[in-house]
Amino acid sequence: MNEAGEVVTGVKEAPDKIYLLRDLKSEGKNIISITEAKAGIFTKVNEFIVQITSHIKSQDKIIFAKNMGAMIDAGLPMARTLEVLQRQTKNKKFKKIVESLGDGIRKGKTLSESMLMHPQVFSQLLISMVKAGEESGSISQALATVSQQMEKTSLLQKKIRGAMMYPGIILTVMIAIGVLMMIFVVPTLVDTFKSTGATLPWTTQLVINLSDLFRYHSILVLAIAILLVVGFIFGSKQKQGKRFLDAFWLKIPIVGGLIREINAARTARTLSSLLSSGVDMLLAIEITEAVVQNSYFKDVIAKAKKVVQNGEAISGVFLENQKLFPSFIGEMMSVGEETGKLAPMLMDVAIYYENEVDQRTKDMSTIIEPFMMVLIGAAVGFFAVAMISPMYSVLNNI
Repeated sequence: MNEAGEVVTGVKEAPDKIYLLRDLKSEGKNIISITEAKAGIFTKVNEFIVQITSHIKSQDKIIFAKNMGAMIDAGLPMARTLEVLQRQTKNKKFKKIVESLGDGIRKGKTLSESMLMHPQVFSQLLISMVKAGEESGSISQALATVSQQMEKTSLLQKKIRGAMMYPGIILTVMIAIGVLMMIFVVPTLVDTFKSTGATLPWTTQLVINLSDLFRYHSILVLAIAILLVVGFIFGSKQKQGKRFLDAFWLKIPIVGGLIREINAARTARTLSSLLSSGVDMLLAIEITEAVVQNSYFKDVIAKAKKVVQNGEAISGVFLENQKLFPSFIGEMMSVGEETGKLAPMLMDVAIYYENEVDQRTKDMSTIIEPFMMVLIGAAVGFFAVAMISPMYSVLNNI
């Protein structure tokens, strides 16, 4: 019911009912009833399309946090800062979100409360650090710290993607060329072999069978390939499927070591950033658990939270799980707890392992190149032997 006594209805997005109640009361409305709307299939499809067509890059959020921290530190009011950032933002979706943050500030909400309205855009890490900055009166410093954290995370992801791009491109080109040869090249050679009546070895027969499969059952092959990709994506989203993949990647010799160091760097930097910004230890551990992707590392961090709740040292958990987290991180945590400098110690650990990951990704690129050459050579050699063997048989008959 509004101030005029009229009963009005509407739909409004909010993190929870309590937040919505407070938001509507600030507009002079008295709540009669609140019903949570459940999204139908068409709504979900529409949200998925919007998410794809109007993606907000991590770089946009990094620039937003960095510039906002700098402007607030320079003495610019929060509402004015958001107006400037709104004009600077080129992404249309993000521009609307920044505008809604400004509306929230003008209505008397804090920045962290306004960010809570957009959980898909602003991470729990960012919101928690902003909230801690608001409570301590150092929001500009909190924004500077979180922007650096986001930048380091983004840089780490780019390095990993860069290391995997080369083999990915090579394998894709190899498969494409192989399929084209099966469809257009092999059939002409098969006709030649049939006309001479040569005896075909098993390697040649295998190539011919594959060629026939691609030529006469291309739709079936394409359908199976799509089903396999969809099945893999769906399976990887399930709990058991994700656990299997997480364990699989850890067991690969070079990749497993890289994953351990990536998670060590991410855990150390996230914990350090949160603790240095004044976030409570338990909340900092909870947010770190959400930031880490591998489920086995999540289990260790979840166990660390229980240990801290019982009043024990967090370093003990990491020292007990040296198969996942390197012993160095546990030892440095122990020193940090003893000296009362846990956050600085964790930052040193993060910088160390980020440098290690940087070096490992460079080494991977060096190792992958000769490996890919051997793989290409083996594939070309097998095809050459399969096609040349019948020719020798024809020459012997002549």
